[in-house]
Amino acid sequence: MLAASIMIRHVADDPVRAVVLAWRALPAPLRGCLRAAGPYGRAATLWGAGEGRAALAVLGASPRRLAAFSLAVDQPRVARDALARVPGHGPGGQARKRLAARLAQREGRLTDALRALDGARGWRARRLRRMIGAEQALLEPGTVRLGPGALASGGHGTPGRVLHLVNDALPTTNAGYTVRTQEIALAQRAAGMDPHVVTRIGFPVTDGTLDGRPLVTIDGVPYHRLLPWLMPQLADAAAQRGAELAAALTARLRPAVLHAASNYANALTGIALREASGLPLVYEVRGFWEDTWLSRHAGDGVGDGPDLADSERYRLSRDLETWCMRQADLVVTLGEAMREEILSRGVPRDKVIIVPNAVSGDFLRPLPEGGALRAGLGIRPGERVVGLVSSLAAHEGIGTLLEATAILTERGLPVRALIVGDGPERAALQRQAAALGLDAIFTGRVPVSKVREFHAVLDVFVVPRTRDRVCQLVTPLKPVEAMASGLPVVVSGVRALAEIVKDGVTGMLATPQDPVSLAERLERLLGDPGLRAKLGAAAREWVAADRTWAQNAARYRDAYARLGAL
Repeated sequence: MLAASIMIRHVADDPVRAVVLAWRALPAPLRGCLRAAGPYGRAATLWGAGEGRAALAVLGASPRRLAAFSLAVDQPRVARDALARVPGHGPGGQARKRLAARLAQREGRLTDALRALDGARGWRARRLRRMIGAEQALLEPGTVRLGPGALASGGHGTPGRVLHLVNDALPTTNAGYTVRTQEIALAQRAAGMDPHVVTRIGFPVTDGTLDGRPLVTIDGVPYHRLLPWLMPQLADAAAQRGAELAAALTARLRPAVLHAASNYANALTGIALREASGLPLVYEVRGFWEDTWLSRHAGDGVGDGPDLADSERYRLSRDLETWCMRQADLVVTLGEAMREEILSRGVPRDKVIIVPNAVSGDFLRPLPEGGALRAGLGIRPGERVVGLVSSLAAHEGIGTLLEATAILTERGLPVRALIVGDGPERAALQRQAAALGLDAIFTGRVPVSKVREFHAVLDVFVVPRTRDRVCQLVTPLKPVEAMASGLPVVVSGVRALAEIVKDGVTGMLATPQDPVSLAERLERLLGDPGLRAKLGAAAREWVAADRTWAQNAARYRDAYARLGAL
């Protein structure tokens, strides 16, 4: 029922986006069937195959269709240009209002989006107005509340029992965020605590996974899911219903402490639960999601496009995150740059602690033999392999790695780029690699259990993050895992990465978004096996001394004890 309601909602809200999502959800052999779904189906098929220009050309004769499709595949500049050619009167006038509202919404101009719908008629316009208004309402503090008695049956908390409120989770989503959740819970269990995890309302069905189990256990860690029969259509109503379902779970589990992880949606639920129950609330700021949103659209503020850093959504999201930090009893974050950012927002210093990204003991063991996998990937004897395990997002800067690899190839070095992971930039990166003449290897997403097998293939692990604000602040997990494996690492010299890599001691720093600088560091390492071994050994030693989940469990225990939860 939940999956059907979500599918119907997608079709009703934005039928063009529904076609694009259908291409992603269908098994590969069936995707070609979408060509029968008219121009949008043909465009979606071409877009999914990485033929972006051809996809847009299919719709070029119709500015309205081109604008609608461009918004569905997140190409706002194309949508803006096409929208300018859609007539503001006649049959296309109503569609133009809706498309203008969607473009403004995508650019974070929520009030402008509502104004664009002035005079718009029909149920689609009314529905879109409600959706944008609900999104705007949710960004105001205090929107989510629980009435008196919502947790009346909860009683006193069970000492040592922790309820983690998170966005998504393994096994559906494999990313640094979800790995951190699992490792925290495992370490807390080993330290004698009783952690439970609950994901956001609708997950994983809202992410396209048809799995309606209310409880999944992973290596002994219980993951609870908030799955209503019908998913509320509006953002503020969904958040409220999620808090109500979380309240019922909290009353049943009787935790001693609530531990919400980014972003504000989980924090708002935690604050509502805290106000209704009196339980202490920890807010773990794992990133600044408003800056991640900004980095995904970093090129949109050029030419005639708006500067998204000035947008209403960015400002309201940042303000709401700050409000959540101030409301929490304790704030946890990942590194010094992040702590300084949180303190700059007026959060008291004694309320903010660092629990850094870390590794389990498995990552400190010797790497497995990589020869068989190298052969299976088509890596020839004598070739050096540089690459990473990562989500393929724009701020990861993987294009810089491809350019650096091309430079090394031109210099006569036998180098291959290995990109392990998946994400929105994969098709663009594959096109870039082909244009550079590289035989780069893109594996797609791999299970967490296989990560070290790919570490064993790499000669150098690279983290080529961009200069974006989110990269300056947020310390990722993947380089810590690589360092634990004893791999030499080269990372961008952004502040957050410079916190974990000491240049020339535990790795090397390169100038962000500078392929020549990166190529120089890689060339030096690839030509000096002794230096690679020295840096890798020092990195592993540093991780073992201070960056294990067992050590972090002790940090969490101390934090919970401060709040009287143990």
